[in-house]
Amino acid sequence: MDLLGGDFQLHGFASLTLVNTTDNNFFGRSDDRVSRDFTEVGANASWRLTSDVQLAAELLSHRAGGTDDGGVRLDYGLIDWTPLSREDGRAGIRLGRIKTAYGLYNKTRDVPFTRPSIILPQSIYFERTRNLTVSADGGEIYAERYGDAGSLFASFAYGQPQTDTDAAKVALVGLQRPGSLDSSLAPDFQVFYEGSGGMYRLGLTATRLDLRYKPGFGDRLLAGRFKLTPLILSAQFNAENWSLTSEYAFRRTSVSDFGRFFYNGTADGRSYYLQGSYRLAPRWEALLRYDAYYADNQDRDGKGFAAATGMPGFTRFAKDWTAGLRFDVTPQFMLRAEVHRVDGTGFLAVQDNPSVQALRRYWDNFMLQASFRF
Repeated sequence: MDLLGGDFQLHGFASLTLVNTTDNNFFGRSDDRVSRDFTEVGANASWRLTSDVQLAAELLSHRAGGTDDGGVRLDYGLIDWTPLSREDGRAGIRLGRIKTAYGLYNKTRDVPFTRPSIILPQSIYFERTRNLTVSADGGEIYAERYGDAGSLFASFAYGQPQTDTDAAKVALVGLQRPGSLDSSLAPDFQVFYEGSGGMYRLGLTATRLDLRYKPGFGDRLLAGRFKLTPLILSAQFNAENWSLTSEYAFRRTSVSDFGRFFYNGTADGRSYYLQGSYRLAPRWEALLRYDAYYADNQDRDGKGFAAATGMPGFTRFAKDWTAGLRFDVTPQFMLRAEVHRVDGTGFLAVQDNPSVQALRRYWDNFMLQASFRF
């Protein structure tokens, strides 16, 4: 919706997803039943005050099983100043709550129409730690250069991640912990090259999270620290009717100072996916993807972790085959169906699966989604 001669724009979206799983729970109680606990509702607006200054914000309700209750919050809200804007490029700065540049899809991950599937590859875009990487309060410097050989996009951000939610704390230290989570300011760098008018894209993302746990009254845990340092390589090729996408992440995780009642250590994890999509007809699109996550590349099957903790080794990895189908009923209304065949539980949320003993290594996930936008 365009107002004020196009200077003010208002858009929104809503989606409902039905989830059924064989063993384990995903987005609510889905084991051998249908969960309706995955919904997304958002409204965003942008207002161009001058030729080089723009305001933008989005309110979002994101309900995702036990990890998010659907409360309305500010997803992003910023001022964007572009002092340099020419035919061959532009540069500027954003201040406020900014979307984190993280791989190909993070900046638009909450809009169903901009995702390649109902859920993004969980090896890269975890739902259980979504709040830690979706946006931050701070600033971002960006620059873009356009030329005959292609376009170059670069950004550097520095901000405070959102650690003030139970979902962020539970994902790291588990359920029923009385303490709180805090974070140092986090740097985020991304560079992308785009050639042949968007036919292919190559990118690199580097970020660092330094999180500290503050014990609460009667807490068995000590004042521990998490350091998360992912490096993501991204590649995409787009043809007229098909596309091929892959991302690979090197992920170092350091856990220290929590005491003897917690698993302390350093692990070099690996994550990757290979995804292909094909436009069957003007309104139909099919997708096939293989997605793999390993919490520790030196202990891929989790046997070392199991020996040290007594927990199942399959909680340290997940390998997911995905097939999906998209039907654009109208430009504003979309239907999707998706099936996942999964080996491992590495990306499952403890809020939906509080009993480790009840987890099963092999499980299937069936999803149906209806989405609307204006």
